[in-house]
Amino acid sequence: MTKTRTNLGFEMVFLAALSLLWGSSYLSIKFAVGSIPPVTLIAARVTIAALFLLAVVTWRGEHLPRGGRTWRMLFVQAVFNSIGAWTVLAWGQQYVESGLASVLNSTSPLFVFLITLLCIRHERTSPLKFAGACLGMIGVTLIVGVDVLNELGQQVVAQLAVLLGAVLYAGAAIYGKRFSHLPPTVTAAGTMIWASLCLIPLSIVTEQPWTLRPSVAALAAVVVLGLFCTGVALLIYFRLIRTLGSMGVASQSYLRAGVGVVLGVVVLGETITPLVGIGLAVTVLSVAVINIPHRGT
Repeated sequence: MTKTRTNLGFEMVFLAALSLLWGSSYLSIKFAVGSIPPVTLIAARVTIAALFLLAVVTWRGEHLPRGGRTWRMLFVQAVFNSIGAWTVLAWGQQYVESGLASVLNSTSPLFVFLITLLCIRHERTSPLKFAGACLGMIGVTLIVGVDVLNELGQQVVAQLAVLLGAVLYAGAAIYGKRFSHLPPTVTAAGTMIWASLCLIPLSIVTEQPWTLRPSVAALAAVVVLGLFCTGVALLIYFRLIRTLGSMGVASQSYLRAGVGVVLGVVVLGETITPLVGIGLAVTVLSVAVINIPHRGT
């Protein structure tokens, strides 16, 4: 029992690190998107991540898969995890207020639960895990402000696009369980290779990146985004899929909202209101409820 608790504590540190890396990615995107258009930004992000992850694979003496079936599976994972999810989210967030987008995008644990319960049944579900997922939604709503729910039903197609992004993230967490035969480093590298192969040509056709004159700050933000918020984050992500499971790794979407608040306090000198503080506490509680082993697991 002591060992299990120790291991869980270790994995929760990784989960917090993943939330920090993905939560802070919005700050890097904000710096970069001023002089780098979105498709080129995402293409640069995944390419830097792919090169970094390939270097890690080589350093560890590992090898990329050779079978076509595995590469087809990695393509599906890339669509779930980056190509599809980031594209629909980028489009939807043009028309949906950031607060409501945060709430809608945080629904992936609920989708993981429902897909697991009704379709896949690849891991154990329980009423307590469902309660944890619902608690997380309440916490995120308190953090971004209950008033954002008033916008539900406006810009319906865009809101559905943001929800589709959350569904794809849920699919990524579930489908990622199929790569237990590969090291997390290889899985991460394979998905980013596919993302690069798809997004670089799209960037060339739609945005002619050679004509851009990005600022030094934007270039630095892209490097941070690719190396840390994508490359390092995916190494942690595919590890946590094995150790915490689909529902557990998806629960980081609740913590991301808290990361934004903390960064606002540290970087911008913002203050935390009592309601936001309650929301932060609720999200932490929800993640604990989802991830702490229950009797019978």
